[in-house]
Amino acid sequence: MTKHAKLTLLHSNDLHGAFFPEYKAGHEIGGISRLSGYVKKVRKEEENVIYAVAGDMFRGSIIDSEYLGLSTIELMNILSPDVATVGNHEVDYGLAHLLFLEKCAQFPIINANMYVTINNTRLFTPYLNVDIGGMRVLFIGILTEEVLATARTEKVIGTFVDIEDAARQVGVICDNYRTSNTDLTVLLTHIGIEKDRELARLIEPGWGVDMIIGGHSHTFMEKAECVGGIPIVQAGMGTGLIGRFDLVYDKEEKRLVSSGWQAVRIDERTAMRDPLMDEMIETFRTVTDAKYRRIVTRFARELTHPSRIQETELGNLYADILQDESSFDIMMMGSGAIRKQKLGPIVEYQDMLENTPFDDNLWMLEVTGEQFRRMVTYIMRDDAWAGHTEFYQFSKGVRIVWRKSTHRLEVFNFNGKPFEMRKKYRIAMQTYHYQNFDEFFNVPLEEVKKNMRPKVVATSVNNIIEEYLTVHQGLDARVEGRIVILE
Repeated sequence: MTKHAKLTLLHSNDLHGAFFPEYKAGHEIGGISRLSGYVKKVRKEEENVIYAVAGDMFRGSIIDSEYLGLSTIELMNILSPDVATVGNHEVDYGLAHLLFLEKCAQFPIINANMYVTINNTRLFTPYLNVDIGGMRVLFIGILTEEVLATARTEKVIGTFVDIEDAARQVGVICDNYRTSNTDLTVLLTHIGIEKDRELARLIEPGWGVDMIIGGHSHTFMEKAECVGGIPIVQAGMGTGLIGRFDLVYDKEEKRLVSSGWQAVRIDERTAMRDPLMDEMIETFRTVTDAKYRRIVTRFARELTHPSRIQETELGNLYADILQDESSFDIMMMGSGAIRKQKLGPIVEYQDMLENTPFDDNLWMLEVTGEQFRRMVTYIMRDDAWAGHTEFYQFSKGVRIVWRKSTHRLEVFNFNGKPFEMRKKYRIAMQTYHYQNFDEFFNVPLEEVKKNMRPKVVATSVNNIIEEYLTVHQGLDARVEGRIVILE
């Protein structure tokens, strides 16, 4: 028996329907066809290869939305991961549909801490053993607490929302299913880089966890980060990168000899296109193009949304559109509801829907200036700058100046005047944020309801956006200082 065995462990996360390549400086970057080509190439070049996906296969593409994720599963079947874990967007189409999609998947989907609250029955197999090259690799799937926010109406779903509980669950799996035959233990998580760090600190050495492959925070890394002796990695988002571990394992001494990691760029230089993937995706695109390839509007120029934790051009435009001629004073547009980093100048219907795929009701509430101040103060807490909380774009008239060092609102104005603490203001937000009001704003919804009974003022955000964009050609938007963050 050969003492040393080599294992190549590839991983992706937060694919979000990034099926098609981007073009930069004449180069084709990413696309699921080249990603598939790279995985297949490595599987031919290397003897022992495992490919893992750390959640959020769904959302982001009109092809995904049109087929409610079934198209994505078909494409993932061609990509053929050895194991995948559930991300928060996997529940976007509902619990029953997710369980249907799992049946359509020709690859195992694992999760250790998503369960039915009535009897604590797990919804998925919590772990997977992969036997390869005389080695056994144990994968354990851990999901972000945001599943509770996404599936708030699914009363029977729960997770171990506290990271300490999640760590204990890892211990339960390791104690019960990690045996003397287990060579490597990998946590396949979708909880974000900060929570991965917390989890690594809580892991008992005796559990034998060797690495954490994560997702959710879309973190681009140049090298693996080691916390408590455990390497943590993530491969950004989309299909332009893939993570790669090249491991050498001593099978006699049961230890890793070396574990190099890199983020590999997917482009013409690293991968050929996969003809089978191209054929399949073209079948879906033919249908969606016929339905969605029509011009809605033309902007004055390309508008951007480079970050979720700052005021942006697209954020201002969309907040203003939804507030225009409305019955409320302020629109709070969730930054994460805007999915594209740039849009225009020509905007097709497909672009519009992909930019705001979470089309739901618009709720109007009434808050006092004092309550709104508490809400904004909570939004601006330290966790926001790590990208792990909900952040908002505000419609015109709002001006917020926040200083990080003192945790203080230095300016808190509306229409050029300070918010009056006793005065009532009408605000609006989408259903996702309304349903999670207490958690996202740290102000009890029951307290706010005493001001006015919340009401639905529109049943489709995208209906409003499409009508406005169609009527108003040549729109422009600028970053105006509505949100100013000082160090």
